[in-house]
Amino acid sequence: MRSTQRTTTAIDAELLRDVSLVCLAGGIVGVSFGAIAVAGGLPVWVPVVMSLVVYAGSAQFSAVGVLLAGGGPVAAAATGLLLNTRTAAFGLAVAGVIGRGRLARLVGAHLVTDETVAFALAQRDPGRRRAAFWVSGVALFAVWNAGVLAGALAGTALGDTGRFGLDAAFPAVLVALVLPTVRSDAAVRRAALPGAALALAATPYVPAGVPVLLALAGLALYGRGRTA
Repeated sequence: MRSTQRTTTAIDAELLRDVSLVCLAGGIVGVSFGAIAVAGGLPVWVPVVMSLVVYAGSAQFSAVGVLLAGGGPVAAAATGLLLNTRTAAFGLAVAGVIGRGRLARLVGAHLVTDETVAFALAQRDPGRRRAAFWVSGVALFAVWNAGVLAGALAGTALGDTGRFGLDAAFPAVLVALVLPTVRSDAAVRRAALPGAALALAATPYVPAGVPVLLALAGLALYGRGRTA
């Protein structure tokens, strides 16, 4: 009972507002993904099943891009796995937040994304971290898959989804989430700024998603900043 009360208290209006904004962005990008996949010639079930099983926006976009460009399923899967390796580091960062039970760890691991980790780590209280992770995780999973289904069913009716600038929605939201922590924590700044610089420098030369992996090099400086 006490645990339930603590979790309920941790889910305040501010957290729900922030989660709602990210869900809105996620739903819009999900519609875009579903529409792009079907408009490119894939059957409706492909983006829908991929979103349920894989559930990784950048990996899904990249895998579908490989398929639409004529690549085989193996190449598409390899691309998705490469881009999604960053979630291994994310999983370690929130391992203590997800829970100890096997079911909690299994479901929680599937819900680990850039957004859920950002929400969790932005909280200082353990109860708020757990609440932020699960509330954002479940909500984003539901909204993302609903958006993908809607976009897939709409098919070519949306036309060129790129002209709406939907690819900028998630980066803008992530910047808004991490900016307060970057401002208040010097160790985070020492890690984030070089990592961001490396990612930006590599962006014109590497496939989409790889710059995010390169940015993780900044974690080495984070540890030094904490021990200094």
